[in-house]
Amino acid sequence: MAETVGPPRFEMRGIRKAFGATRAVDGIDLSVKAGEVCALVGQNGAGKSTLMSILSGALRADEGDMTLDGERFRPANPLEARRAGVAMIYQELSLAPDVSVMENIVLGVEPARRGFVRWHEARDTARRALTALGHGSIDLGAPAGRLSPAEQQIVELARALAVGCRVLVLDEPTSSLGREDSRRLFDVIAGLTQTGHAIVYISHFIEEVKEVADRIVVLRDGRVAGTLDRSAAASRIVSLMVGGDVADLYPRTPRRQGGAILELDRLGDTAASLTLHRGEIVGIAGLLGAGRTRLMRAIFGLEPVRNGRVRVGTWSAGGSPRDRWSHGMGMVSEDRKGEGLATGLPVSENLTLSRLHGLGPGPLVLPARQDGAARTWIERLGIRCRDPRQPVAQLSGGNQQKVAMARLLHHDVDVLLLDEPTRGIDVSARAEIWARLHELAARGLAVLFVSSELEEVLTFADRVLVMHEGRIAGALERGAMSEQAIMLLSTGKAAS
Repeated sequence: MAETVGPPRFEMRGIRKAFGATRAVDGIDLSVKAGEVCALVGQNGAGKSTLMSILSGALRADEGDMTLDGERFRPANPLEARRAGVAMIYQELSLAPDVSVMENIVLGVEPARRGFVRWHEARDTARRALTALGHGSIDLGAPAGRLSPAEQQIVELARALAVGCRVLVLDEPTSSLGREDSRRLFDVIAGLTQTGHAIVYISHFIEEVKEVADRIVVLRDGRVAGTLDRSAAASRIVSLMVGGDVADLYPRTPRRQGGAILELDRLGDTAASLTLHRGEIVGIAGLLGAGRTRLMRAIFGLEPVRNGRVRVGTWSAGGSPRDRWSHGMGMVSEDRKGEGLATGLPVSENLTLSRLHGLGPGPLVLPARQDGAARTWIERLGIRCRDPRQPVAQLSGGNQQKVAMARLLHHDVDVLLLDEPTRGIDVSARAEIWARLHELAARGLAVLFVSSELEEVLTFADRVLVMHEGRIAGALERGAMSEQAIMLLSTGKAAS
């Protein structure tokens, strides 16, 4: 990292923001110097996004002051903030997918004369910005929607550089990236600090934060709970986030393994064979591209299966997703918003749409019965929402994930397939979800889950299947599970 000396690049003092009776930000002070990466961590609702939305001009603070390079800073909107030198890149990228890379980079700040865009200058501006990020080979004429997630992230960064940003806020920048693309992003961030950029890095991934940040600021309940050096133990960071002992978050429920409920016999291109028992939680690990998601989708019938067999209970056939549902299997996709939920619909409809039987006379659905059924699962899973009619889009990521899982339980499934079940949600919501999953397993349900986080696999799985180049390279029982053993298998080597 660059030397972080001298006055702050930006400073926020006494920032307060309330939404009705809820005080989202309650007197926060924050400053970041040129060449510094400051990580901002905390649970959902801790105030991270609200604070950064104030800095980036999307919200106006009720109280407090901000300065940028010593000058008073009070942007009226995000465009004004960008032009002043502050840009925020959100978890959900804001590119126009059908517009070219060049046009996305200069969007809103196109060089023009007498009302006409000077496209040769726009092209030069876009090329310089991409080259500064080490990605000058990206095709300026390509529609942004055709780029990989990592390339789209770079285009967002180039857009910020094109307007001369000095402060860059990154909100969960690696949530849709694999390990190698994340590494490349870290290299880009290191390069930006060398040129004097001040960077605020928001993430739920503690180990990632410790790697990329110079300093870690922990928020809890709208206030600063503590400021730590990057060398701080992960347990210390999490304790500040939740306000308690980390060990209390992840209790393991005593369970007894029952009979086989899911059997795979040389399924599809992966030739995967496994047996999942009632009361069991099995993880699937492996590097990006190893075939984990493809296997899960093949099990659920979302991918064509040319050979092999899936048996659920006593039922065995090729099977479509509808067949899987009817025989007691449900799946939560890693693409929560694209495939897992209808975010424009209320909680009650998301929970019950796959099984409407009994919610009214004959084929009719009575809203009161639908809401009643939804309330049952809202209470059992601790879903925080205003009422069953609240749109899912208004819920936090953790509560959206609970809604997706509650739909499976409402459908009365015996096997839960969960692809990245806690991606993008905070440590407290993760603990709640896993507590519920352990309770369900204790009642005899079976869970098969994919996770890119080794810590999650090691903490929650009874055993782990490790994939390498589309096939299961090995299986590890709990007593033999370790990060080293999983990584050896995931890279095609024998576990020691």
